Amino acid sequence: MSVSVDAAACTQTAAPLPVLGRDVTVPLVTGGEVTYAALDYAASAPALQRVWDDVAAYAPYYGSVHRGAGYLSQLSTDLFETSRATVAAFLGCRADDQLVFTRSTTDSLNLLAAALPAGCQVFVFETEHHASLLPWRNAEVTYLNAPRTPGEAVATLERALADRDPSPSSPLRSSGGGPKGPALVCVTGASNVTGELWPVRELAAVAHAHGARIVLDAAQLAPHHPVSVQELDVDWIAFSGHKLYAPFGSGVLAGRADWLRAAEPYLAGGGASRTVARRADGGVDVEWHDSAARHEAGSPNVIGVYSIASACKALTEAGFEDLVAREQHLIRTVRAGLAEVPEVKVLSLFGDDAPRVGVLSFVVEGWNSSHFAAALSAEYGIGVRDGLFCAHPLVRTLLGSDPGTQGECGAPEAAPGETSLNAIRVSFGAGTPDEHVERFVGAVKELVRDGAKWAYRTEEGRCVPAP
Repeated sequence: MSVSVDAAACTQTAAPLPVLGRDVTVPLVTGGEVTYAALDYAASAPALQRVWDDVAAYAPYYGSVHRGAGYLSQLSTDLFETSRATVAAFLGCRADDQLVFTRSTTDSLNLLAAALPAGCQVFVFETEHHASLLPWRNAEVTYLNAPRTPGEAVATLERALADRDPSPSSPLRSSGGGPKGPALVCVTGASNVTGELWPVRELAAVAHAHGARIVLDAAQLAPHHPVSVQELDVDWIAFSGHKLYAPFGSGVLAGRADWLRAAEPYLAGGGASRTVARRADGGVDVEWHDSAARHEAGSPNVIGVYSIASACKALTEAGFEDLVAREQHLIRTVRAGLAEVPEVKVLSLFGDDAPRVGVLSFVVEGWNSSHFAAALSAEYGIGVRDGLFCAHPLVRTLLGSDPGTQGECGAPEAAPGETSLNAIRVSFGAGTPDEHVERFVGAVKELVRDGAKWAYRTEEGRCVPAP
């Protein structure tokens, strides 16, 4: 398949949910312009047109939240709390769950890490994104090796949790017969590297059987697949608005309230405090809220929160069944096309038949991944991601490298053509037209067959077209 500037004239109407930027054209180093193919949804998905329109309609009525008697403040407060209810319904939360608005998935998991009870032991697979791999370092952490099948993931967790269970005669065993101390399992719903779905329900069952709780990193799952806290039986769920077609810097942590209520506020300040009074000795006494406000100090990001609620409504109304079916069609198109190129190796933990969302990473024999990604952008107007995807241990495992090898998130470590520890990731979703993935497949084939048409150089750690 030959790719040319004529691709700019291809229809963009196949995507079920229109997104901003769908008509943007970009220049090519070889001359002319082409409609930009945004295929880096796993990093940040483009904003839904619906979200943008909803935010624009609200913007003139923007006001302070929870703090004002004026009409706009009251309207904004109602919008903020209605958005909380909308997102809770989207996630299938339990009636007594607490939903806290944060800045991102990373922020959500750091909040939960700060709320862990004393002595809590955390279990996390090395395959996690850094957002769910790193926040627990101040706790007792058990890192679990990368499983090669969903069944192996369940068995690995079972063994790890069983090892912490005291024997029936142990004085450490609680009177209720449970294991010693609290425990938390952290697991992704869908890999940000391979797109593969993890056996969340089965892992939750194992965790609960051993008296542990489980938090689900749904950053890559929620935009592509229906998620229900109740059906998956997880204790908490975290995700980011910017991956759910909702920019403006908000995220969500939703789940059981007890640990959150018992913890010190994540941030101390206005909004988190119910009352503050000076003491006779000159100090300050504070009574903190026990609602979600306890961890939402400061002026809330009402625009970001409303954008998440708008995206949740749009996805729900479009029908996840139809969205999933169409995305599977796009996945089949990409996988079938790449399978025709012997030089391409698709990265996978669970194998070719594993269910997945629209995220796929690969390497190309004879190519530095940064060089290949730069050529896709400069010569074809296709935006993908290259690097280690903030999941260094997983990518190193998939590439068969030394786990101790140093790497930098998103930045290649070698010049074009040299061996480097990085890969290429293509990702897409509800706003992706068929033409974008077809152009991507054609571009991969053409680059492998004919090579790049332009010279490239490394500049400040990135591979860029040479002048």
